Amino acid sequence: MMPDEFDIDIPNEESQDYYEHHRIIVDKGQTSIRIDKFLTNRLNQVSRNRIQQAAEANCIIVNGKPVKSNYKVKPNDEISIVLPYPPNEYELIPENIPLDIIFEDDDLLVINKPAGLVVHPAKGNYYGTLVNGLLYHFQKLSNSESIRPGLVHRIDKDTSGLIVVAKNDFAHAHLANQFFNKTAGRTYIALVWGNFDHKEGTIIGHIGRSQKDRKKMAVYPDGSHGKHAITHYKVLMDFHYVSLIECKLETGRTHQIRAHFEYIKHPLFNDEKYGGNKIVKSSTAPKFKQFIDNCFQIMPRHALHAKSLSFIHPRTKNLLFFDSNLPVDFQILLEKWTKYSH
Repeated sequence: MMPDEFDIDIPNEESQDYYEHHRIIVDKGQTSIRIDKFLTNRLNQVSRNRIQQAAEANCIIVNGKPVKSNYKVKPNDEISIVLPYPPNEYELIPENIPLDIIFEDDDLLVINKPAGLVVHPAKGNYYGTLVNGLLYHFQKLSNSESIRPGLVHRIDKDTSGLIVVAKNDFAHAHLANQFFNKTAGRTYIALVWGNFDHKEGTIIGHIGRSQKDRKKMAVYPDGSHGKHAITHYKVLMDFHYVSLIECKLETGRTHQIRAHFEYIKHPLFNDEKYGGNKIVKSSTAPKFKQFIDNCFQIMPRHALHAKSLSFIHPRTKNLLFFDSNLPVDFQILLEKWTKYSH
């Protein structure tokens, strides 16, 4: 007999794929049974309630179509189900960490995360994370037994900007489905090295763990490794040596923007991991190096901000759109480049 599950995508501590993706081929001899019961029996450590929440959010697909909990499985059915998060691995400690909440209702909240704040506990960062702060300020969050309660997606530690948090499993299932199906909208602002011949463009290339440095991601344009990734960009301002760009993601891979722009030789300004913390486009102008060093001191992190976020509200079905201002360090950096380039 062939194994049931042949594609299980479970995230690691750096992944932006905040879900488990199971695909199951029903055995030829399977008797008729409700799909929620069938999946509860097949998927270890997954409760029937979680499976029913997934069905309600159209996260259970059979032969290409969403089904409800009472669907009766048939032999040779191809089942795909999206579920959030593996079991909790660490003890989560509530901590009084200030949160910049820009929207909140009974189902979810949207937070403007500052640079320097790790999103969730992982190896090397067990405390002082956004999750620790969420547990202090909120009694109820989705997936309460998970290491990432409430989190539907993430942004890097040194990336500032918007992130949505689910307060209950109902909201989480709906939001996870939108991020999985790429219907949630995300716009980023970045300062990158160099100039562009064209004001708009698209970067396409699989992203996976670097084979030379396991702490960073790499682009594999031939698709030999990693996962398919697409980044659309538009140049907003040209400062001769660096460019301010807007990025829209079609996929949400780990370090996607950072890896993609390193790949096209336009690394993010002051991105140490991806080569942006040195002068990429040089100048013979007096004191240019000193100017760049001053810029690095103003913004001692990679220049990336998750500026806007949009999604369908799980309960009201209304389209919600949120926008945020650039943080102070980013604004000062742009003012300095504006003066220098004129």
